[in-house]
Amino acid sequence: MDSTDVTSAARKTGDHPLVEKGARVGYAMSGVIHFIIGWIALKLAWGLGGGSNDADTSGALKTVASSGAGPLLLGFAVAGFLMLAVAMAAAAVVGSQGGEASDRIKSAAKAVMYATFAWSSFAIARGASSSDEAKTDDVTAQVMGMPGGRFLIALVGLVVLGVAGYHVYKGWSKKFLGDLEEHPGDWAVTAGRVGYIAKGCALVVVGLLFLLAAWQADAEEAAGLDGALTTIKDLAFGPYLLTLVAAGIASYGVYSFARARYARL
Repeated sequence: MDSTDVTSAARKTGDHPLVEKGARVGYAMSGVIHFIIGWIALKLAWGLGGGSNDADTSGALKTVASSGAGPLLLGFAVAGFLMLAVAMAAAAVVGSQGGEASDRIKSAAKAVMYATFAWSSFAIARGASSSDEAKTDDVTAQVMGMPGGRFLIALVGLVVLGVAGYHVYKGWSKKFLGDLEEHPGDWAVTAGRVGYIAKGCALVVVGLLFLLAAWQADAEEAAGLDGALTTIKDLAFGPYLLTLVAAGIASYGVYSFARARYARL
C-alpha cells in the first residue's frame, strides 16, 4: 500500500458518519468533564465538602462514575473520545487546513490525547482508582532517573508553557473559530475565549511546576492540572483567583457543547 492508498483510506475513515457522529459525542463529553472540573476546582477554592476527587480529568470521570447514570455516561465517553482519536489520526495523515506540517503534528498530538482520555474512561468504568496526579509523579520520577532526565523534564515544562501561551493566544484572538464549520453565536464565542484563556493560565502553572521539578531534581514538584489548581489556591488571594479559573474551565465546557454541534471534522 503506497502513500496515496494510505491517505485515501485515512480520508474515508475520517469522513465516515460513525466517526463524525462519535467525535461530536466526544466533544459533548469533554464539555461535561470541564463542567465537573470547574465545580471541583470551585469547591477546592473555598474548602467546600465533597471535593474528594482531583480537579482533573480522572477526578471528573470518577465523579461521573459515581452518578446514577455513570456506566452509560462512561460508555459515551469511551466511544466519543475513541472516535475523536480516530478523527484526529485521520486528519494527521490527510492534513487539514492546507495540510501544513504543524497542523499534522497538532492533529497527531490530539489523537494521542483523546486516545488517552478514552483509555482513562474505560479504566475508571472498570473500577480503576489511580489519579492523573499520581501518574504524573510516577512518570516524572522514572524520566528523572534516566540519563539527561532533568533536561527532558525541563523540556516538557517548556513545551507545556508553549501550549499554554497558544491557548491564551487562541482564546484572545478567537482563532478557535477556525475549528468550526460556522459561527456558533456570540455566547459560544465568549465562552470559548474565556475558556481557552483560563486553561492557558492553568497550564502556565503546570509548566512552571515541571521546570521547578527539573531545577530541584524532585519529581514530586511536577504536577498536572490538579496540582496547578492547588498551587493557585495557595497564592495570595488564591481562592478568588481559583474561582476565576474554575469559572473559565466551566466556560470551556460551554464552548465544548457548541463545538459538538459546529466542529469542523
